[in-house]
Amino acid sequence: MKKILANTRKVRFQDCDPFNHLNNAKYLDYFINAREDQLLEDYGLDVFGLMDTQKLGWVISSHQIGYLRPAAAMESIRIETQLISFDSRALVVEMRMYDEQQTRLKALCWTRFNHFDIARQKPVEHSEELIQLFSQVLLPVEQQNFEERRAHINQQKKEAK
Repeated sequence: MKKILANTRKVRFQDCDPFNHLNNAKYLDYFINAREDQLLEDYGLDVFGLMDTQKLGWVISSHQIGYLRPAAAMESIRIETQLISFDSRALVVEMRMYDEQQTRLKALCWTRFNHFDIARQKPVEHSEELIQLFSQVLLPVEQQNFEERRAHINQQKKEAK
């Protein structure tokens, strides 16, 4: 089972600021939309179907994002995501946005998702089936926090030059 999921998107003009760069707030939309599509396509996990049938979902409790290079209007971008940690009630996903050739990292994001019972309006533990899936696809990173990860990635870019 794939541990790093990826797809390509085009930056839309309406999502850009006056400088023709992707608006900072829109990066989150692109990341979350890409992740939802990847989960369905690669794992058959329909997060909206789960909400409909079981009244379970995930709410975002935090984002950490680093903007490294601008994404421009009508540019094709590649978004990679991976599950870097999980526990009985939460997930942390790393998301990276690159140019289409994956030569330039444009943004790095860590998002924490908390599992939630929509009907009862309470946090809930993941099912055994979800825990098994998460165990199979988990790909942790060595760095302990976002800033260390960002510095590590920047160092890798310098060494690659």
